[in-house]
Amino acid sequence: MADEPIRVTVWGEGRHEKRDVNVASHYPDGMHATIASGITEYAGAAVAVRCVTLDDPDQGLPASLLASTDVLTWWGHIAHDEVSDDLVDRVQEAVLAGMGLVVLHSGHWSKIFKRLMGTSCALRWRNGDDRELVWTVDPAHPVAAGVPSPIEIPSQEMYGEFFDIPAPDELVFVSSFTGGEVFRSGCAWRRGRGRIFYFSPGDQDYPVYHHPDVRRVLANAAVWAAPAGPRSTTPIAYAAPDWFVTP
Repeated sequence: MADEPIRVTVWGEGRHEKRDVNVASHYPDGMHATIASGITEYAGAAVAVRCVTLDDPDQGLPASLLASTDVLTWWGHIAHDEVSDDLVDRVQEAVLAGMGLVVLHSGHWSKIFKRLMGTSCALRWRNGDDRELVWTVDPAHPVAAGVPSPIEIPSQEMYGEFFDIPAPDELVFVSSFTGGEVFRSGCAWRRGRGRIFYFSPGDQDYPVYHHPDVRRVLANAAVWAAPAGPRSTTPIAYAAPDWFVTP
């Protein structure tokens, strides 16, 4: 399995570029296509990437496709409520069984991220064409490999604390903004057998996913989140049902 490419599925809403000429000018083929190209550009032969969108059959993620996905990336914003609870159940089960999940920008408010975090995942924000500096706080982490500190993003939406998430298992990046705000912008967790990475840069109004350093982070995160071995087909067992016998 080590010689086989990591099967990455890039999920996106596919809505903004159809409704907003500004977004379409940055992402004429959709944000999902630009995210996918960044992962392919920097991960190369280590990955095999495909794109799906919310408006595809089964909202882009039928059970058969999830079963053949090693890592799923998720970008959502204006259609969180349209994602079915059945799909959220399927994705959660896949993550617990070992599938990696990379959640991007406003995907912090997606049903699946809130389900896996168990909190509101709310934050402060200001869309004011701000400058973001992404500082590496764990340079030894694989997601930070080859990434300068800081990454300078000239135009971006501000995300700020408090970010209502569980304390990350690993904090990789922290961002600062011109208003003095700071934000935990690169966070890693494990849920069941699966790895989760959240990376905040990537508002639809700005060409952030064309930024070479951001694209390298996307590729690093996809490789890091991949399962170490075959996905499990059975849930984690805690104990045999007869482990305790009363006299």
